[in-house]
Amino acid sequence: MATIHLPEPGRPYVLIEAEGERSVLDLDPARIVALYKEHGALLLRGFGADVPQFRNFARQFCSTSVVNESPGRQPIDPGYNVHSVDAGTGPFNLHPELSREPWKPDVAFFACFSAPRSGGATTICDGVALVREMPEEVRRGLLGRRLLQVKPTWPGLLEFWLGTANPTDEMLANPPAWCPYQFRRVDGVVVRYFSRPALHRPMFIDALAFGNFLLFARFNHNRVGYPLLDNGQTVPDPWLEAIRATGERLTVPINWQRGDVLMIDNTRFMHGRTAIEDPGERLIATYFGYLNFAIPDPEEPPNAIWRQRDFCPPFPPRDRGPAGPIAA
Repeated sequence: MATIHLPEPGRPYVLIEAEGERSVLDLDPARIVALYKEHGALLLRGFGADVPQFRNFARQFCSTSVVNESPGRQPIDPGYNVHSVDAGTGPFNLHPELSREPWKPDVAFFACFSAPRSGGATTICDGVALVREMPEEVRRGLLGRRLLQVKPTWPGLLEFWLGTANPTDEMLANPPAWCPYQFRRVDGVVVRYFSRPALHRPMFIDALAFGNFLLFARFNHNRVGYPLLDNGQTVPDPWLEAIRATGERLTVPINWQRGDVLMIDNTRFMHGRTAIEDPGERLIATYFGYLNFAIPDPEEPPNAIWRQRDFCPPFPPRDRGPAGPIAA
């Protein structure tokens, strides 16, 4: 029977070490679900997971999955939405996967098929702990506020969500109930937007968490004013610096070993990475899914399309630029 090490100071995840099991599929799914709900992050080590085992392990907990359309991800088992991580080499700031979209996955799975000798650690941080540890002034400033995410559109996206590439103003003002966006025409250009609480409650713990696209947008993409506060103003730089510093203090690395599997609650934990020294050494697989035991976010549209079937959103043209901010 696998050895289970519960979280402890300096290690916010459950460590599950193999003791004679042939694969991760030998583990009791009910036990995995219970540990996941309580602790939010599990590292499975020593099971020697390969691609089919990783795929089947993830899919036994998920009804559906989503494609992350960001560039640079390579197919590993594309029929089941298993892809590599981003192909870059720089460090990544903390973020929940796809928090820039209204279909943020419930869970993020990672598997290591080739471990780097140095560098390239995946980092994780408990968003609940971050709220608890951030400066009181910042916490008060975010409490009860919302973040507004304004994004561009293109003909294929409008066709997908509204049924036409050339919607009327009436159609923009009344999108279908299953559409997760609102739309507005600004200076003749159609933009989409949605909002979420700046501090939210994760799926399985009754506590506030920080988990959104702010740090990644600001410190990886150098995007000032994205997302916006609900009054249309930018999140103050001192707040972002304080949140980043708190997150860095709480962040722990996953120094990969071949065959490792990491399962994290994407509504509670954020992840990032350290700089990759040799990209040829490192192969990390991903699977982003929607749990078959989920408690869906009440802000999701009813019968959200990503919970009905595996979801591939419309891919953006790569030559478009970012949308500018609009007033809330």
